[in-house]
Amino acid sequence: MRSFKKISSVVFLFISLAVFSQTLGSNLDKTTLALGEIGTYTVVISGLQDKTVHAAPVNELLPFHFEEIKDSTNIANGKYTRVIEFAIFEEGTFSIPVLEFNIGGEIQKTIPYEVEVVNTATKEDEINDIRENKEIPLQILDYWEMYKWYILAALAVIAIIFLIIMFRKYGRKVKTSPVVNTNKTLKELDLLRKKKYIENEDYRSFYVELMDISRNFITTQYRIPADVLLTDDLIEVLRNTNRISKENEKVIEEAFLRGDMVKFAKIFPTSSMMEEDFNAIRNFVKRSTKDLELEQLRTGV
Repeated sequence: MRSFKKISSVVFLFISLAVFSQTLGSNLDKTTLALGEIGTYTVVISGLQDKTVHAAPVNELLPFHFEEIKDSTNIANGKYTRVIEFAIFEEGTFSIPVLEFNIGGEIQKTIPYEVEVVNTATKEDEINDIRENKEIPLQILDYWEMYKWYILAALAVIAIIFLIIMFRKYGRKVKTSPVVNTNKTLKELDLLRKKKYIENEDYRSFYVELMDISRNFITTQYRIPADVLLTDDLIEVLRNTNRISKENEKVIEEAFLRGDMVKFAKIFPTSSMMEEDFNAIRNFVKRSTKDLELEQLRTGV
């Protein structure tokens, strides 16, 4: 009686495994292919029992050298079928490795395969054109369509080089030319005059702005760092250089010393004195080009 129960249990176990387990199988229709010949690889899983199958996405199951032409999946009557048609365009031996399929959370694997790819063409094979070759004469527009981007790119490079040369030759000179600096400073002085510091006897604001304009002008026009030098140091530099005439040197010295004295409240200039310093600086700016011309003559430039 006990042996009968034992035999019954074993039979029931095998029946359960047959009913509730899944069977995975794979098949490769050819193990030898010609270059470009289509082969078929098939994976079949039976006994799914409504379980979900997860595998590599479409066209990504086989390795790199396998050019997948068609990848189709079908699930029907508890059976999963995936058919892949592929071709290989290189000679040699290529492997389909062990592939994993997730069946309801359980991983099952296929068996590996090897595919040998051979070149069946021979030197004696004739290659026949479908049609005879026909020569078509090209017109100017045809050549233009073929090479226009090369021509346009070459013209663009030439234009950029030309602009760079012209800018380096003339652009900087125009921006830093003595005439441009002179005109710019004269406009700044005119704006200072329109503020009516002289009429309102706002001597401190007048001299602060007048000195700032003058220092920036000397720095740019004469290449002397007047914007960072103290007045006494600036006067010493002017005396030891030949860039500025004695007349202009005297104007700068008197106006700058007076500006420092006003700034530190050592004197209180009159409107006529402010007017005199303004006109003196303005005339100095106008005469500055003559200083530069004389310097060029001395240096032979």
